[in-house]
Formats: sequence, structure tokens, C-alpha cells
Amino acid sequence: MMLIFLIPGIVYGIMTKTIKNDKDIANLTSSSLETMAGFIVLIFFAAQFIALFNYTNMGTLIAVKGADFLQSIHLDGIPLLIAFILVSACINIFIAADSAKWAIMAPVFVPMFMQMGISPEITQVAYRIGDSATNIISPLMPFFPLVVAFAQRYGKNNGIGTVVSNYRSYICCGW
Repeated sequence: MMLIFLIPGIVYGIMTKTIKNDKDIANLTSSSLETMAGFIVLIFFAAQFIALFNYTNMGTLIAVKGADFLQSIHLDGIPLLIAFILVSACINIFIAADSAKWAIMAPVFVPMFMQMGISPEITQVAYRIGDSATNIISPLMPFFPLVVAFAQRYGKNNGIGTVVSNYRSYICCGW
């Protein structure tokens, strides 16, 4: 796979005279990897967290104790799902990536809700409702500037206020 992209890239660099010798190839390769350094460090610590979370069985422990607590206060069914929707909506304000939120929440809430008689599919639907309902107002949403740019493309007077005020139409369109 690497050769499929490497060989045309080198040929293009030679044809455009960007690559003159093998040192130019090494410099271009290392400069492109520099942009990945921060991401690699972040992933290292995230992987350590997930490994420790799995090693200690903390997710299972929290799920069992959480289910026991929910049963003791008689919170189940629709009220429990509404509470979970609100929790995922609040978490969405602080964590931008959908998959990261679900990776943290799923090992705890899916088994907990299964003990409460709620299927994993319903748990994920409740998560998606809470997550998608607050995506547009999340300060960390990476796509918000893109949405504003598209809105301005079709209307010169459109801005952040227009996008936020038309929020209900974004929900209807699947956001």
C-alpha cells in the first residue's frame, strides 16, 4: 500500500524538481511525520488509560455497582433513558469526539443498562440522541466552523447566530 502512494509521489517530486536527491525524500518524509507527533503522544496516553481501565476491570465494577444503585433508587425504563440522554448531552460539551465519548461510556453503561433490562441498542440510541442534540452548541465541535462556512456560502448574511437559531432544522436533517 505504501508503494502505491510512495512511487507516484517520488516521480511527481522529481518531475516538478522538488526532489533532487535522496536527502530531499528523507526531509519530506520527516516533515510530514512532524505533524503527527502530537497525535502519536496523545494516542499513547489514551492507550495507557484504556489498557489500565481494562486491566483493573473498573468498567465492570462501575457497571455492577451502578446497576445496584439504580435498582435501589428504583430508576429504570424511560426515566433512566432520559437521565442517560441528559448525561451524554452534558458530557458532549466537554469531549468533542463522538467515538471517544462512546469508547469511555460504552464499557460502563452498556453492561449497567443490560442489568437493568435495557438492550445495548437502546442504550446507544439514547447516547446518540443526547450527543446529537448538543453537537451544534458544543464549543469543541470541530465541524461548527464548516457548518457556518456552508451557511455563508448560500447566504451572505448568514453567520453563527443564523446557524444556532436554525438549530432545529439541523436536527431534522440528521445532525
